[in-house]
Amino acid sequence: MESKYAGLALDYTKALLSIDSPTGMTAEAEEYVIKTLTAMGYEPVHTKKGGVICCLGGQGEGLLLSSHLDTLGAMVESINPSGTLKATRIGGLNANNVETELVRVYTRDDGILEGTFQLKNASIHVNKDYSDIKRDFDTIEVILDEDIKDAQGARALGVSVGDFICVDPRTAVTKSGYIKSRYLDDKLSCGMLLALGQWIKDESIDLKRKLYIYFTVYEEVGHGASSCIPADVTEAVAVDMGCVGQGLSCTERQISICAKDSSGPYNKSVTDRLVSAARAAGADYAIDVYPYYGSDTGAMLRSGADLRHGLVGAGVYASHGYERSHIDGVLNTLKTLEAFLFL
Repeated sequence: MESKYAGLALDYTKALLSIDSPTGMTAEAEEYVIKTLTAMGYEPVHTKKGGVICCLGGQGEGLLLSSHLDTLGAMVESINPSGTLKATRIGGLNANNVETELVRVYTRDDGILEGTFQLKNASIHVNKDYSDIKRDFDTIEVILDEDIKDAQGARALGVSVGDFICVDPRTAVTKSGYIKSRYLDDKLSCGMLLALGQWIKDESIDLKRKLYIYFTVYEEVGHGASSCIPADVTEAVAVDMGCVGQGLSCTERQISICAKDSSGPYNKSVTDRLVSAARAAGADYAIDVYPYYGSDTGAMLRSGADLRHGLVGAGVYASHGYERSHIDGVLNTLKTLEAFLFL
């Protein structure tokens, strides 16, 4: 796999990161993926649930690679008397990681309002207890950048309960190759699967087995890939973020191969072949156990799918916060996936 495809994956990733897509509000991201795959010459299928499945060619037993388009986010739970917004989180969004972040609130009439997550009474010169207050969604609120003095003022702008609140991803790529953004989990992997599709077209790859890619849209709430698995799929590998943190060996420059997460061990045959693929490709890899993690392939098995499962991903630090990976991790992941297709 040439390094240009890692760069292409990054281009796709940046395009997806520019599209707000918290779980439940993913239509624009779905359309981007459909248009991109169609432009490559594929025939993607849009599921009723909102996911996108695309066959990249090949014959025989099916292999499915999945990633998810949905991200963490929040929703308006209520409008406070002052006109600020109380939020309820979508997925594992952590209040400690969103304080002072810019947000966009999507109203029912297609309006977009800008604002900021702030601690209530956020001025240190006024609030002597500022440092001691626990950050949660009872103590932080969204302040809209509008001249609002009460709840009626917010409602007059179209704000209502159930409106989506999207935290700005703040995407940046450094000269040294680090990729920093919210929602690398899992838009970085979506970008990689799109690049994989382009590589297959560019190189007219003769696949050893039938290959599907599946972009799911409810992964962050646990049921992304619980339906619509093609009947001929016998193996599935979730291409999600690889964990980087204390007690783990992976770095952002590697591909992480997960042996076990909170749902239990991954299929040994699949994991062994992923390791063999990384070695054959000369990819820098790590094998780790993730203590607090679940993937789309786990959702497949819980829904009754009869298949072998695995999990890989480029190393990502600070998961569910302001995340960081590296272009080397992208290339190592793509090289491993390429080799895995032919084992």
